[in-house]
Amino acid sequence: MAKLSLSVAVRDYDRTRPMSDGLVQIDGVDPIFMALPPEEIFFRAFRGAEFDICELSLSSFTVKTARGDCPYVGVPAFVSRTFRHTAIYVRTDRIKKPADLKGKTVGVPEYQLTANVWARAILEDDHGVKPSDIHWIRGGLTEAGRLEKITINLPNDVRLDDAPPGRTLSEMLDAGEIDAFIGPRVPPAFERCDPKVGWLFPDPVAAAKDYYRRTSIFPIMHLIGVRRELAQAQPWLPGAVFKAFERSKAIALEKLSDTSATKVTLPFVEERLMEARALMGEDFWPYGVERNRKTLETFLRHHHTQGLSSRQLKAEELFHPGTLETYKL
Repeated sequence: MAKLSLSVAVRDYDRTRPMSDGLVQIDGVDPIFMALPPEEIFFRAFRGAEFDICELSLSSFTVKTARGDCPYVGVPAFVSRTFRHTAIYVRTDRIKKPADLKGKTVGVPEYQLTANVWARAILEDDHGVKPSDIHWIRGGLTEAGRLEKITINLPNDVRLDDAPPGRTLSEMLDAGEIDAFIGPRVPPAFERCDPKVGWLFPDPVAAAKDYYRRTSIFPIMHLIGVRRELAQAQPWLPGAVFKAFERSKAIALEKLSDTSATKVTLPFVEERLMEARALMGEDFWPYGVERNRKTLETFLRHHHTQGLSSRQLKAEELFHPGTLETYKL
């Protein structure tokens, strides 16, 4: 049987590179890899289902799955995860602690971004700051006119307005027209060390470690999707995709653990790896549903209560049945 020629769009991560390098194969697939930025992948995937297999925003995927119109079915290979304590930037001359955000104006590139769902979850669960306590302003961080990639319907008590025409959130933060910014990318003012803009949590790494110790949650940002029509025609495919992404990640961790020569262009990588494993275990970046059930259920609960998903999904509803269980020797 001839292999399927399929497009695969993922960012170039160490945990996916063994696949794009050809070291790991997807059974039955002749892949065409495209290393693209996540924003482009998500836009093209949710607007036109342009890719056969691709990286997807967990939040956007959940919105569309709850509505029953998602063009992709999920594979629980979580290629992007991040503690989002570093995603909340504030005007340091106004905001000193999380509670100070109540009644303030906060910019977001898109309200439904996965990073923002997690940041709002942290603010509400740990600091009592609810989404309805904040006036949200939506716009591009450095390019004016950014819109939500998918339609959302928010609760009546949540106020969300678009940035003024031609204005960026970066400009508004610099001018003091918004009090804070939440998003996955760094505001230019922070990059140039402007003292008026800083992290809400002065030591976000310490805050994230404390969060993990208390919750055992390592926030998931992105999963892998297989085009639904393709998965229906080839029901073996999602399981084969999951198997390949699992093997690719295992190879990346093996290489990272080899201390004979540093694999990352950054000092102290080995020490940070030891710290991560001491806190989170040997496989600190787990794939699969069961090992991530609490993280997924926490996300799905907040996603629904924040008004983004029309109903609260169960974790299993996100993923193809062929990825929920694997064989054992």
